[in-house]
This record gives sequence, C-alpha cells and structure tokens, in this order.
Amino acid sequence: MATPVRRVLKVLLFIGLYLLSFRFVRPYDDGWTESEMRAWIHASEVLGIGDPENLYIGLWMTIELIVAVLAYVAIMKLWRWYRTK
Repeated sequence: MATPVRRVLKVLLFIGLYLLSFRFVRPYDDGWTESEMRAWIHASEVLGIGDPENLYIGLWMTIELIVAVLAYVAIMKLWRWYRTK
C-alpha cells in the first residue's frame, strides 16, 4: 500500500514542479523586436515549422521540463541524503 502512495506523491511532486516552472522560468515577454522576429522566422523556416510562435512555445516548454526534472532530481537526492543521515 505504501509503494503506490509514494509513487503517486512523486508524480504529484513532479507535476507541481513543472507547473511552478511555468510561473517562474518564463522569459520577460514584452513582445519581439524586429530582429528577434526575423531570427524566429528564420529558425522556424529552417526547421520546417510553419508558425514561429509554435517553435517559441515548444522551446520554452522543453526548457521548463528540463528545469522541473533537475529540481526533482535535486529534491530526491536531498531527501535520500537526509533519510540516511
């Protein structure tokens, strides 16, 4: 019984960290300058993505996922260190 509960809590922890990354990892968004717009359009054309904003959103979701994974791993290692101490 304890093992499924631990797994559910770990999943909830990861989901919470991912949602927190949406709140705190986002770049300052005041719109794109003309040079940034050209760079995003060029990158999306090179990658074959129709809308540059789709590339932007996909990139930031990936970055937020990486941040959530790193935070989760750090929390798990700290918890294991604390439990063995």
